Amino acid sequence: MTEVTWLTQEAYDRLVEELADRAGPRRTEITTRIQAAREEGDLKENGGYHAAKEEQGKNEARIRQLTHLIEHSKIGVPESADDEVAHGKVVTVRFTAFDEVETFLLGSREEAAHASLEVYSPTSPLGAAVLGKKVGDSAAYELANGKTMTVEIVSVAAYTG
Repeated sequence: MTEVTWLTQEAYDRLVEELADRAGPRRTEITTRIQAAREEGDLKENGGYHAAKEEQGKNEARIRQLTHLIEHSKIGVPESADDEVAHGKVVTVRFTAFDEVETFLLGSREEAAHASLEVYSPTSPLGAAVLGKKVGDSAAYELANGKTMTVEIVSVAAYTG
C-alpha cells in the first residue's frame, strides 16, 4: 500500500500547476529543441542534443513523480487531538541533553519550499519519534552517529502558514 502524503491546498495547487507546465509547454519546448538538434546532423558530437535529451529525461521523471504524488495525496491534515503531534502541526520540542528548544512544521517536503519555518517529514527520525505524542511526552530517536537523542514535546499548534 502506498503511503498518503498530506498537503495543504496551496501545495497541492502548486504541484498540479507544475505538472501541467511540465507535461505541456515544457515537454513541447524540449521536444522542439531535440528535433532542431537532430536536424543539425551528427548526434555523437552534438552537445545541444545531448543536453536536451538529458533535460527530457529529468522532466519525464519529475512528471512521473508529480503524478504519483498527486494521485496519492490528501488535502488537509489528519484528525488528531489539539495537543497531539500530527502531520501539518507546528511542534516545539526541547532537546533534553542541551536544554535547547526548536520549533518546526511536521509536513512533507512539498511544504518546505514555501513554509515560514523548518519542516521535518513524519518519516524522518525526529518526525517519526514525535508523531502521535502529546504535549509533555518524551520521545527518543537515533542519530546518524548511532547515539540516541531525547526530546520533550513543549507545544503543538495548528499550522497557519
